[in-house]
Amino acid sequence: MRWYKVLDALRNALRIGDLRSKILYTALLLVVYRIGCHVPVPGVDAKQLAELLGTGEGNIFGFLDLFSGGALGRFTIFAMGVNPYITASIIIQLLTIVIPYLEELQKEGVEGRKKIQQYVRYGTVVLGVVQAFSITIVARNWGVVSNPNFFTLTLIIVTLTAGTSFLMWLGEKISEHGIGNGISLIIFTGIIARLPLGIIQAFQGVGQGGISIFSLLLFAVLAVVVIAGIVFVQEGQRRIPVQYAKRMIGRRMYGGQSTHIPLRVNMAGVIPVIFASSLLTLPLTIAQFIPALSGIANVINYGTVGYNLLYAGLVIFFTYFYTAVTFNPVEVANNMKKNGGFIPGLRPGRPTSEYLERVLNRITLFGAVFLAFIAVLPYIMAGVTRMPTQFLYFGGTGLLIVVGVALDTMKQIEAHLLLRHYEGFMR
Repeated sequence: MRWYKVLDALRNALRIGDLRSKILYTALLLVVYRIGCHVPVPGVDAKQLAELLGTGEGNIFGFLDLFSGGALGRFTIFAMGVNPYITASIIIQLLTIVIPYLEELQKEGVEGRKKIQQYVRYGTVVLGVVQAFSITIVARNWGVVSNPNFFTLTLIIVTLTAGTSFLMWLGEKISEHGIGNGISLIIFTGIIARLPLGIIQAFQGVGQGGISIFSLLLFAVLAVVVIAGIVFVQEGQRRIPVQYAKRMIGRRMYGGQSTHIPLRVNMAGVIPVIFASSLLTLPLTIAQFIPALSGIANVINYGTVGYNLLYAGLVIFFTYFYTAVTFNPVEVANNMKKNGGFIPGLRPGRPTSEYLERVLNRITLFGAVFLAFIAVLPYIMAGVTRMPTQFLYFGGTGLLIVVGVALDTMKQIEAHLLLRHYEGFMR
C-alpha cells in the first residue's frame, strides 16, 4: 500500500505541467552528464592509465572514481568530476568569515550571493587547471600519452578543465530550472551509475569464493539498517514552540497564534560529507603524484586510521560550519521580536538567541557524530563482513549521499504537490 501511494504521488507530479517540465529537464541534463562520462579524452590510453591508478582496488582513486560515476577509470572529459567546484565553494565560504568584503556580499541577499557564486566559478576554473595539469603530467610520466608534445598536453588540460566547467554549468542549470540541488544530483547520479557494477562484482566474488554468502547477506542487512538510520536522523527535528502576541493594527487584530521553529538534527544535510571528502582527496591526490609527499600519503592514505580520523574530524567541522551559515540564532530571535513572537518562558532578544544557540549546538553534535560515523562506516563493515573494501564504497559516504539527496529531492517535489493540494511522498 505504501508503494502504491508513492507511485500515485509520482503520477500526480507528472500531471502538473511546470513540475513535469522541471523533472524532465533535470533528467535530460543528467542523461547529458552520463553521456559525457563515456567521451574519452584524446591522446591518452585510458585502459592503461586505469590499471596504473588502480581505480578498482579500494584506494583513493577508486573513491574518486565512485564520485565521478566511473569517468576517472575511463579517463573521460568528466574525469575530474565536480571536485574543483566543491573545493572552490569551500574556500570561498571559509573566506567569507575572514574577509569583510565577502561577508558583506553574503548579507546583501540575492545580488550578493550572485557575486559570490561568480567568484566560485573563477575558483573552479583555476583549481580545474591546476588539477588537470597535475593529472596530465602524471599521465605523461607514466607513458600513457600517445604523443606527448606541447599541443597534446595542452589539449588534455583544456579538455579536462572544460569538462569540469561544463559540469558546473549543468549543476547550476539544474538548480535554477530543474528540481533538486544540481551538484548533489550529479554526484548522486554518478554513485547510482556505479551501483550495478558493484552488485555484479559482489556476486562474482561469491561465485569465485572470495566472499562468503553469509558476509554478503550481513552486508545487505547492515545496509538496510544504515538506510533506516539515515532517514531517521535526516528527518529528526526539535520543535521550539513560538507564541505571537495579539496586537491591533488599524481595525484588525493580528497575532495570537502558536507555531514552532523546526530545528533539524542534521540541518546541513549531506553537504558536510561532500565537502570533507572533496577537501581530503585533493592533498591525497597530489601526494600520490609527488614523491616528496609520500610520507604524508602513508599517514593519511585512503583507508588508514589517520585518514578515517581526519575524515571524521572534517565532517564534524563542516557540519557545525554549514549549520552556522544556514541558521543564525541572533537573526531569528530579532525577527521574532519584530513580529511580536516569543518562546514561552523566555524574554525576546538576547535570551531567545542564546537559548536557540544552546539547543542547536546540542542537536548538531548528535547529527555531526552520526555523519562522521557513517563516513567511516565502510571500514567498520569491512571488519564485520570480511568483504573487500572496494565493495564497500556504497556502505558509507556513497549511501549517505544517495539517501540524503533522494530525500531532499523528494521534499522539493512534495512541496510542489502540496502547493497544488496533492498528497506528497513524506507522510
